[in-house]
Amino acid sequence: MSQVLDTPPPTRVPADDTDLAALAARHGLTVSGARPSVPAYVRQLWARRHFITAFATAKLTAQYSQAKLGQVWQVMTPLLNAAVYYFIFGVLLGTKHGVPDYIPFLVTGVFVWTFTQSSIMAGTRAISGNLGLVRALHFPRAALPISFCLQQLQQLLFSMAALLVILLCAGVPVSLSWLLAIPALCLQFTFNAGVAMAMARLGAKTPDIAQLMPFVLRTWMYVSGVMWSISRLTEDKGLPHWLVVALETNPSAVYIDLMRFALIDSFHSSQLPPHVWAAAIGWAVVAGIGGFIYFWKAEETYGRG
Repeated sequence: MSQVLDTPPPTRVPADDTDLAALAARHGLTVSGARPSVPAYVRQLWARRHFITAFATAKLTAQYSQAKLGQVWQVMTPLLNAAVYYFIFGVLLGTKHGVPDYIPFLVTGVFVWTFTQSSIMAGTRAISGNLGLVRALHFPRAALPISFCLQQLQQLLFSMAALLVILLCAGVPVSLSWLLAIPALCLQFTFNAGVAMAMARLGAKTPDIAQLMPFVLRTWMYVSGVMWSISRLTEDKGLPHWLVVALETNPSAVYIDLMRFALIDSFHSSQLPPHVWAAAIGWAVVAGIGGFIYFWKAEETYGRG
């Protein structure tokens, strides 16, 4: 009896990690929060397209819900910005001289630039500003910066209604070229979404970037021809060739010029940089795919730490 009682229990051999992995795979178990493959991630985003649209619309509706004028501010805000820029740059600095239809020229630039600026700023805070949602629910995190860009696109469409009224009041005739605004906006949205996703990853890791971005974006605005004509500047100032190319191929300037060419009859093709549509497509592809991949690579880290 004593021999039986003194016999030590058999030693349990721990399962090998590969055995555990095989067991988990056999029963359909996966690592919690693991990053899916790119095709699977795209399918997840597509499956949540209705959530992305509804989230963007809800954010847009709530944006001015506390103001007495409500959604009127969606149009008034960019118009007031355009009025301020007209007084400072058009009147005081004289940038309107030699630019036909300067008011439509300026308003188009302000509206298109605001679309890019607001998309990038919202994207920078997409993760860091919505940590409660990120930590509470499981969904592809790219849905957040994309939905914020979609919100800004909806905002732009409200502003475009006011822009069309300004164009007609300024005597700009209705033209079939207005249809070119559709592909230009699609390319700009793709570019904005890609940059917003890249900034969302940076902002999630370093929230202080959101404090720096207004200064970066303000500098970018001043070199994008929002308030002045890049083609006239490059003709009159005798700038170095590399600087002319940098100004003309600046992605923000490219999309602004395309919208002006589409909407304003006096803005001729000679004022566009060479291969402008190729540049617009190239920026959209590089930023859209590059920003998406860059954001996806950190998918499992968002909301942690």
